[in-house]
Amino acid sequence: MKWAGLYLVGFVILIGGVLAAFWKLGILASIGTAWTLIGVAIAFGIGIMIAISNSGSKENIEINRK
Repeated sequence: MKWAGLYLVGFVILIGGVLAAFWKLGILASIGTAWTLIGVAIAFGIGIMIAISNSGSKENIEINRK
C-alpha cells in the first residue's frame, strides 16, 4: 500500500501544479469555481483508481505437496 500512497502524493502535487498554472494564466477565473471543483474531483477520482489498480502484484502461490 505504500506505493499507492506515494503515487497519490505525487498525483496531488501534479494537480496542484496544474491548478497553479491555470490560476497564473487566468484560466480559472474564466472557468468558475464550480467547474474547477468538479474537474479536481474527477482528477482525484481517476488518480485513486489508477493508484489502486497498480498497487501490489497479483501472483499465484503454488504449493508443492508430497
